[in-house]
Amino acid sequence: MSCVFGFDVGSRLLGVAVGNRFTGSARGLAAIPVRDGDPDWQKLDALRREWLPETLVVGLPLTLDGGEQPASRNARRLAEKLGQRYGLPIELTDERHSSQEAAQRFASARAAGLKKRRDAATIDAEAAAVILERWLASPPAATDR
Repeated sequence: MSCVFGFDVGSRLLGVAVGNRFTGSARGLAAIPVRDGDPDWQKLDALRREWLPETLVVGLPLTLDGGEQPASRNARRLAEKLGQRYGLPIELTDERHSSQEAAQRFASARAAGLKKRRDAATIDAEAAAVILERWLASPPAATDR
Protein backbone atom coordinates (compact mmCIF):
# COMPACT_ATOMS: atom_id res chain seq x y z
CA MET A 1 0.00 0.00 0.00
CA SER A 2 1.19 3.51 -0.66
CA CYS A 3 -0.70 5.48 1.96
CA VAL A 4 0.32 9.01 2.90
CA PHE A 5 -1.04 11.32 5.60
CA GLY A 6 -1.39 15.07 5.12
CA PHE A 7 -1.72 17.63 7.90
CA ASP A 8 -3.14 21.15 8.07
CA VAL A 9 -1.71 22.61 11.28
CA GLY A 10 -3.91 25.00 13.21
CA SER A 11 -3.83 26.41 16.72
CA ARG A 12 -7.08 24.63 17.72
CA LEU A 13 -7.47 21.82 15.21
CA LEU A 14 -5.14 19.59 13.20
CA GLY A 15 -6.69 18.64 9.87
CA VAL A 16 -5.76 15.11 8.80
CA ALA A 17 -6.13 13.61 5.34
CA VAL A 18 -5.19 10.31 3.78
CA GLY A 19 -3.92 9.95 0.24
CA ASN A 20 -2.68 7.38 -2.20
CA ARG A 21 0.52 7.82 -4.21
CA PHE A 22 -0.71 5.66 -7.08
CA THR A 23 -3.96 7.51 -7.68
CA GLY A 24 -2.75 10.94 -6.55
CA SER A 25 -6.00 11.39 -4.66
CA ALA A 26 -6.63 12.42 -1.06
CA ARG A 27 -9.60 12.86 1.23
CA GLY A 28 -10.11 14.46 4.60
CA LEU A 29 -10.16 12.04 7.52
CA ALA A 30 -10.50 14.03 10.72
CA ALA A 31 -9.92 17.26 12.57
CA ILE A 32 -8.08 16.47 15.77
CA PRO A 33 -8.14 18.88 18.71
CA VAL A 34 -4.88 20.68 19.52
CA ARG A 35 -4.10 21.73 23.08
CA ASP A 36 -1.00 23.65 24.15
CA GLY A 37 0.55 23.06 20.74
CA ASP A 38 0.08 19.29 20.77
CA PRO A 39 -2.58 17.30 18.96
CA ASP A 40 -4.65 14.68 20.75
CA TRP A 41 -1.96 12.01 20.33
CA GLN A 42 -4.34 9.15 21.21
CA LYS A 43 -6.62 10.04 18.29
CA LEU A 44 -3.69 10.54 15.96
CA ASP A 45 -2.12 7.25 17.08
CA ALA A 46 -5.41 5.46 16.35
CA LEU A 47 -5.57 6.90 12.81
CA ARG A 48 -1.97 5.91 12.20
CA ARG A 49 -2.61 2.33 13.35
CA GLU A 50 -5.70 2.10 11.15
CA TRP A 51 -4.15 3.52 7.95
CA LEU A 52 -0.41 2.73 8.34
CA PRO A 53 0.90 5.72 6.37
CA GLU A 54 4.40 5.49 4.90
CA THR A 55 5.01 9.25 4.74
CA LEU A 56 3.67 12.27 6.62
CA VAL A 57 3.18 15.56 4.74
CA VAL A 58 2.85 18.70 6.83
CA GLY A 59 1.53 21.92 5.32
CA LEU A 60 3.94 24.80 5.86
CA PRO A 61 2.09 28.13 6.12
CA LEU A 62 4.11 30.82 4.37
CA THR A 63 3.44 34.49 3.73
CA LEU A 64 2.24 35.52 0.28
CA ASP A 65 5.83 36.31 -0.72
CA GLY A 66 7.03 32.87 0.50
CA GLY A 67 8.49 33.97 3.82
CA GLU A 68 8.15 32.27 7.17
CA GLN A 69 5.71 33.44 9.83
CA PRO A 70 4.87 32.35 13.41
CA ALA A 71 2.52 29.64 12.11
CA SER A 72 5.44 28.26 10.06
CA ARG A 73 7.36 27.58 13.27
CA ASN A 74 4.34 25.74 14.71
CA ALA A 75 4.15 23.53 11.62
CA ARG A 76 7.89 22.80 11.77
CA ARG A 77 7.60 21.91 15.47
CA LEU A 78 4.74 19.53 14.76
CA ALA A 79 6.66 17.95 11.87
CA GLU A 80 9.60 17.33 14.21
CA LYS A 81 7.35 15.79 16.86
CA LEU A 82 5.65 13.56 14.26
CA GLY A 83 9.04 12.37 13.03
CA GLN A 84 10.22 11.58 16.55
CA ARG A 85 7.00 9.83 17.51
CA TYR A 86 6.44 7.73 14.40
CA GLY A 87 9.87 7.39 12.82
CA LEU A 88 8.40 8.03 9.36
CA PRO A 89 9.63 10.29 6.57
CA ILE A 90 8.32 13.84 6.99
CA GLU A 91 7.77 16.21 4.10
CA LEU A 92 6.98 19.92 4.49
CA THR A 93 5.06 21.51 1.63
CA ASP A 94 3.81 25.01 0.87
CA GLU A 95 0.20 25.26 1.97
CA ARG A 96 -0.62 28.79 0.84
CA HIS A 97 -4.33 29.21 -0.01
CA SER A 98 -5.22 25.60 0.92
CA SER A 99 -7.78 26.71 3.53
CA GLN A 100 -9.46 29.04 1.03
CA GLU A 101 -9.63 26.24 -1.55
CA ALA A 102 -11.08 23.88 1.06
CA ALA A 103 -13.66 26.49 2.05
CA GLN A 104 -14.67 26.92 -1.59
CA ARG A 105 -15.13 23.16 -1.90
CA PHE A 106 -17.56 23.30 1.01
CA ALA A 107 -19.37 26.50 0.08
CA SER A 108 -22.48 24.62 -1.00
CA ALA A 109 -22.48 22.51 2.18
CA ARG A 110 -22.24 25.65 4.29
CA ALA A 111 -25.10 27.21 2.34
CA ALA A 112 -27.09 24.07 3.09
CA GLY A 113 -26.78 24.86 6.80
CA LEU A 114 -23.86 22.99 8.33
CA LYS A 115 -23.18 24.20 11.84
CA LYS A 116 -20.20 26.54 12.13
CA ARG A 117 -18.11 24.37 14.48
CA ARG A 118 -18.68 21.16 12.52
CA ASP A 119 -18.08 23.04 9.29
CA ALA A 120 -14.74 24.36 10.60
CA ALA A 121 -13.60 20.83 11.42
CA THR A 122 -14.67 19.60 7.99
CA ILE A 123 -12.79 22.44 6.30
CA ASP A 124 -9.62 21.68 8.32
CA ALA A 125 -9.69 18.04 7.18
CA GLU A 126 -10.41 19.14 3.61
CA ALA A 127 -7.53 21.65 3.76
CA ALA A 128 -5.26 18.74 4.72
CA ALA A 129 -6.57 16.89 1.64
CA VAL A 130 -5.80 19.92 -0.57
CA ILE A 131 -2.26 20.09 0.85
CA LEU A 132 -1.77 16.38 0.25
CA GLU A 133 -3.19 16.45 -3.28
CA ARG A 134 -0.80 19.26 -4.18
CA TRP A 135 2.15 17.34 -2.75
CA LEU A 136 1.13 14.17 -4.59
CA ALA A 137 0.85 16.13 -7.85
CA SER A 138 4.23 17.84 -7.47
CA PRO A 139 7.34 16.35 -9.05
CA PRO A 140 9.40 14.26 -6.63
CA ALA A 141 12.20 16.09 -4.86
CA ALA A 142 15.73 14.76 -4.60
CA THR A 143 14.44 11.95 -2.41
CA ASP A 144 12.35 9.27 -4.08
CA ARG A 145 8.72 9.12 -2.96
